[in-house]
Amino acid sequence: MKYTSTRDASVLADGATAVIDGISADGGLFVPQELPKLKYTDMLELDYAGRVDKVLRAFFDFDVGGVAKQAYATFDGDPAPVVKADDGLFLLELWHGKTCAFKDMALSVLPRLLVKAKAHKGDGRNTLILVATSGDTGKAALEGFKDVNGTQVCVFYPTDGVSRVQKLAMQTQRGGNVCAVGINGNFDDAQTAVKSAFADNGLKSALAENNICLSSANSINIGRLVPQIAYYFSAYCDLVNAGEITAGEKIDFVVPTGNFGNILAGKYALEMGVPINKLVCASNANNVLTDFITTGEYDINREFFKTESPSMDILISSNLERLVFETSGRNATLTAERMQSLKETGRYSVTQSEIEKIREVFAADYATDDDIFDAIADMFDEYGYLIDTHTAAAFAVCERRELVRPTVIVSTANPYKFAPAVLAALGERTDGEATERTLARLEELTAMDIPESLTEVFDAEIRFDKTLDVDGIVKFIADRYGAQ
Repeated sequence: MKYTSTRDASVLADGATAVIDGISADGGLFVPQELPKLKYTDMLELDYAGRVDKVLRAFFDFDVGGVAKQAYATFDGDPAPVVKADDGLFLLELWHGKTCAFKDMALSVLPRLLVKAKAHKGDGRNTLILVATSGDTGKAALEGFKDVNGTQVCVFYPTDGVSRVQKLAMQTQRGGNVCAVGINGNFDDAQTAVKSAFADNGLKSALAENNICLSSANSINIGRLVPQIAYYFSAYCDLVNAGEITAGEKIDFVVPTGNFGNILAGKYALEMGVPINKLVCASNANNVLTDFITTGEYDINREFFKTESPSMDILISSNLERLVFETSGRNATLTAERMQSLKETGRYSVTQSEIEKIREVFAADYATDDDIFDAIADMFDEYGYLIDTHTAAAFAVCERRELVRPTVIVSTANPYKFAPAVLAALGERTDGEATERTLARLEELTAMDIPESLTEVFDAEIRFDKTLDVDGIVKFIADRYGAQ
């Protein structure tokens, strides 16, 4: 398996290099030259780690043995259980890892994958993992890379754009190789600045003097995206094993997404062999993806909303670049031109034939905060099942669709991570800030246990409270990690 860049067809890298580098030198994203094929029938009798192992081995030709088993040993029970809400309606719970969010599904794997890739290449450099986060990726990356030999991890988050629980979880992170920094801006600002850091030759030279190379833990890194493919295979296998669907029957997935990685993994799973009919892209009020799938024009020149589903408060969806590349006939030159247009003008468009091809697989809709609150209340009233604000965006979109086939809602976070909003949706008055009392009240009301990892953040020591302007990120990295 070899990898090329979405922006330069001449790039040819092996899997280990793609994982280590995180992003191509030209600014493009690594994509496999050809997606492998897998038979879900070969996974029916495997546990979750076994299914992930098969997916990893299909993409990477270095030794990945034991990676999945070690990664998911830290989870609370089944890493990705499928829960039945009603006939033909299911939820895929992806929040049973240490940080109670779906980012754990891949960020428990990536650190181990990186260590294996570096050993394969004989790469003795230290790796600095740069992360832009809208809330959940940051904590999952910090936890995943905590005290991993040969790595440092630095996370940048919008200081006023994450929930209190998310912020405290990052600020109190333990580990000798971790760092979290708030920025005055939104996720798109952080993501753009981190990408600029990767392209800054002066920064890379300064780091190289200290034997440090850069890599990414965002889903722009193919090593982060590949493990996510596995939970689509696994959900399908679980439904077949439970007798809820017949083998080969097509199903729909409704996926809350902001950076497009979660749902792109579903597209890859479809092409690799999972019988999927439609992937429904569920956005919040920052509905740039809904508009793109509807019109074929991607335009970020619009109002940015801070919503109750902050992990989806994103306008620049990086992983969409991989889909645009594939749909263009893998035209790297055209993809590079479109991404340059996005950078310079805030917009680009695809052809009518391209968007029609995309719509063969994808549908899209969005949910306002009011829709999300209604969805949380509806799900709890009708099914006695509690969901967070991001999963609620998917459920709100799902409620508008006619369920003509089995449908799986991808549930991305434990509701306690967004307790004030969930309580408000259930008709309870809150002060808008998460406290131990807020979480306790939600537990009283719903009888759902509070994860210990969320309650401990309120008493833990705050280790990282620095806030920067966006244009200070590169200097901060150079000062902290560069040659002294």
